[in-house]
Amino acid sequence: MNITVKIGGASGIGGDALLDELATYSLPVSGNRITIVHGGSDSTSRLQQALGREVRFLTSANGQVSRQTDRADVEIFAMATALIGKVIVEGLSMRGVKAFGLSGLDGGLAVGARKHLVRFIENGRSRILREQWTGRPETIDTGVLEALHGLSCVPVIAPVIASETGEMLNADGDRLAAAIAGRLGDETLVILTNVPGLMRDVSCSDSLISHIPTGDLETYMVFAEGRMRKKLLGAAEALSLGVRRVILADARVSNPLSSALAGNGTVIGERVCLEAIGATS
Repeated sequence: MNITVKIGGASGIGGDALLDELATYSLPVSGNRITIVHGGSDSTSRLQQALGREVRFLTSANGQVSRQTDRADVEIFAMATALIGKVIVEGLSMRGVKAFGLSGLDGGLAVGARKHLVRFIENGRSRILREQWTGRPETIDTGVLEALHGLSCVPVIAPVIASETGEMLNADGDRLAAAIAGRLGDETLVILTNVPGLMRDVSCSDSLISHIPTGDLETYMVFAEGRMRKKLLGAAEALSLGVRRVILADARVSNPLSSALAGNGTVIGERVCLEAIGATS
């Protein structure tokens, strides 16, 4: 099984249960090829506050939420996500897995155009913020990842990418994971987050949407609030690149990865084939 796993950056995600499962699915004897992408939202915000920086999120006209990122902020983002990557590498190494931490910036793994200005809504009015250091991943050097996989290493990738001129940019982790999964030809992209999946009503635990056919994804955008809109956008991009299914699932359960692969969450695209998925597939 070829799979990309995106570990969300919200508070409460991660820990021994997830590392245990990632290690089980990553060991060479499993027959799987795993690529890990992680976020860093909560850690970045805490580091910004510790350094006396304002933490500010911007909401676009269509409801997408992004972090305000000037040059100082992107450097803080790179610091925070670098530590997260090393902690994941450490955890996998302690469990017998060879893991290699890097970012999309390293070796030109992920390159995208810098978005110098961001349009957002504030107090009902459209505004523009200039000199931003963000970008959307457009090209992925799969040779770097294939080389690591060939050495039985699990890539652990932070969402910092390169601009077309080599500048360091903040990238959305879900969209980076989508681009990587698609370019690698993975069957499945799992996005682990701090909610059970896409909910019709975030206040009602019984309102989980368990399956969304590929062609119906746009219809379900109405239920996505805040950061969830970026996850659905990433899902759409992954499916357009040939990924067969994207699973939005809860990272806080006891067996987060196997639970997601069993279809517990929101499955977008092809339904999960339980007989074909497992740690020894």
